[in-house]
Amino acid sequence: MTERTDPVDVADLPEVVTRYLRAHDAKDVATAVATLAPEATVTDDGRTYRGTAAIRGWLEQTSIQYTYTATLVGAERHGPDRYTAVQHLEGDFPGGQVDLRYRFVLDEQRRISQLVIAP
Repeated sequence: MTERTDPVDVADLPEVVTRYLRAHDAKDVATAVATLAPEATVTDDGRTYRGTAAIRGWLEQTSIQYTYTATLVGAERHGPDRYTAVQHLEGDFPGGQVDLRYRFVLDEQRRISQLVIAP
């Protein structure tokens, strides 16, 4: 059985997803971490961070690594608790621009339990 994917308007993403994305882009680590379930995992650039303490460390490190602007350019729903947000980034990182897919899984309390970031 294949997973169904439905395009959605970016305005229709769950509030917790847009709050995380805004906080991440603003380098507001406390607000970003507050959107996560305690046992959440984040996978970015081939590394997985487990739990809010490890994710906080990753967010703090990435917030000082590069300067960029992000524009939310697309969204998909893969089920009642799974969403993908596509952001276009431009900045001082290698390549200078990229479209990244942020794949979110939400738990029963509508917190982010899993996030995978990849091109």
